[in-house]
Amino acid sequence: MALIRSEGLVKTYRAGEMDIPAIRGVDFTIDAKSFVAFVGPSGSGKSTLLNMIGCLDHPTSGKLTVIDTDVSTLDRRAAAEFRGRHIGFVFQDFNLIPVLTVYENIEYPLIMVQNWPEQKRRKQIVRLLEAVGMAGQANKRPDQISGGQKQRVAVARALATDAKLVLADEPTANLDHDTAYRVIELMKKMRDELNTTFVFSTHDPKIMAEAEGVFTLEDGRIHQPSPKPVAVHA
Repeated sequence: MALIRSEGLVKTYRAGEMDIPAIRGVDFTIDAKSFVAFVGPSGSGKSTLLNMIGCLDHPTSGKLTVIDTDVSTLDRRAAAEFRGRHIGFVFQDFNLIPVLTVYENIEYPLIMVQNWPEQKRRKQIVRLLEAVGMAGQANKRPDQISGGQKQRVAVARALATDAKLVLADEPTANLDHDTAYRVIELMKKMRDELNTTFVFSTHDPKIMAEAEGVFTLEDGRIHQPSPKPVAVHA
């Protein structure tokens, strides 16, 4: 079943009197419970696509359906509400709040976005801390844990609201090889356990090798995915 469907999607940015094309009429489908990646050189449109799927940016034209909703028609408030209910994000620089503990960072979207009651929040956070192997670090701040542990917390935070879709923009870029592999394995484990769809923007060959499908972008155009990539586009 398709979780994401793009039809003739276009994104153009205005720079002075010039229109700069970022995405040039792409079509693609991503099924529910997938583990897929957008790859390609810098400036190819990977992050732009992720931002549109995540309702952080709006298409210039075309249709983009995410979780049975045409997000290309949503206004800013509706997009924010949809994003908060259904989509989690994992970033390359972790984006944890430095003054909050590990526990509080995971709790943050449950208070600010979902307004869950305290008992329900605690049950969810404890479950996720155990799932990502961070139960013993709950009271530490981000500056007291390693990069790999920070990314584990970021994955837990992305899943805190029971997101059906997690978008990960270069999530292993700041991690060493072994740590990056462990984080990828963690995300696959969470996908299998929670039936969450993971979509990546990446240059990392480790993610490409583990992905079930890879979409290669060049100059804002997309190529058909291959089930198992045999070449890496750096």
